[in-house]
Amino acid sequence: MEYIDLYNEDRIPLNKKVIRYTPLEKGEYRLVVHLVIFNSKGEILIQKRSPNKFHWPNLWDITVGGQVSSGENTKQAIQRELFEELSINKDFSNIRPIFTFNFNQGFDDIFLYQEDYDLSQLVLQQEEVVEVKYASVDEIMTLINNKEFVQYTKEYLELLKSTLSDKSIYDE
Repeated sequence: MEYIDLYNEDRIPLNKKVIRYTPLEKGEYRLVVHLVIFNSKGEILIQKRSPNKFHWPNLWDITVGGQVSSGENTKQAIQRELFEELSINKDFSNIRPIFTFNFNQGFDDIFLYQEDYDLSQLVLQQEEVVEVKYASVDEIMTLINNKEFVQYTKEYLELLKSTLSDKSIYDE
């Protein structure tokens, strides 16, 4: 059984945890994370979600994502998710999320980086991911229009891509 911590609207911990997917009460928020990996061609590493997934089964999605488990911070969560789903071991201790999006029931920290992975070398967690590939924003928009991809907007995808190309975001 997986637990998540709850936060108030200012992202202050409520010192309360619940079982994952428990409906939240008014004033309770959860943390989720997403990672978008781009290759040197500007394509996004996408994954096809397992048919057994609770949300969006059999749809393509951005690289990895998930809920932050109780006791984790978002850096630990994205590192865990990336390793669990794609067998990629990357240290996120010095990488900050590039965006945080607020949604009705929580906060979504978005991480990004660029890497050219040999997809044949990845070990997919079959309970979560059945296929991976690199795709352009236009290819992803076609998948979205065909209802084969989680319903992100083109503006969101273009924002991610343009942010990755802005090297100043990585200056210390």
